[in-house]
Amino acid sequence: MRGFKLPGGTLQICADRQELSRCLADRFTGLAREAAARRGRFTVALSGGSTPRSLYCLLAEPEYRDRIPWGRTHLFWGDERCVGHDSPESNYKMVRDCLLSRIDIPPENVHPLSGQETDPGRAALEYERSLRKFFGLSGSTPPCFDLILLGLGPDGHTASLFPGTAALSAGDRLVVANYVPRLDSQRITLTLPVLNQAAHVVFMVAGEDKSKILPLVLAADTAAYPAQLVRPAAGILEWYADEPAAGLLPVDKLSPADN
Repeated sequence: MRGFKLPGGTLQICADRQELSRCLADRFTGLAREAAARRGRFTVALSGGSTPRSLYCLLAEPEYRDRIPWGRTHLFWGDERCVGHDSPESNYKMVRDCLLSRIDIPPENVHPLSGQETDPGRAALEYERSLRKFFGLSGSTPPCFDLILLGLGPDGHTASLFPGTAALSAGDRLVVANYVPRLDSQRITLTLPVLNQAAHVVFMVAGEDKSKILPLVLAADTAAYPAQLVRPAAGILEWYADEPAAGLLPVDKLSPADN
């Protein structure tokens, strides 16, 4: 694994998807144990997609499963498709199949985001209310997750914050329904104020199909893509990519991370 400094964050390049998943599992486990020991609980917003799937499957293996304080871990979702929880398209179902069904976590520690196909706006409001209640929020203050896991789409989207969509300007909301014209579908997503309030934000990027967008998103002189708008106010921003995804990065121009 090679480490580099980025403006406002760091980048770790792993040899392949297997090493990437293991590095992410180590990071997840360390943050979980630290937060649980320091504050009595660990709060994380999970991402959907193929890259996180490998991570969740690994977290369910004894090497990691038995070291994570699941009884003090609370799992939330960063976004969801407007489908039922048994749909193959459901982010919740993916996590349930890969992770939840294989670990001993109290049911009350799992906070899924309802797709509510018939009323995405209502589902978003209900999830926002649940976040405010859980974190004891008042006013417009966003919650501070210990960790938010994010992916990166080939178009530069993250969570369900797609280029040119209304959710990008939802500054006074925690959760919104977001219509994506390119997909002709509704999504439900955490908003940028929530992402930028987290203590740790970790992007997971794998595959050659991400190699063109990754250099563009990591360019410090633009803000053309939703993923570039994720800039934690006081938290830590970390990028993890495998070699195929990082293949077009100008690594010779990046500053190595401190050992």
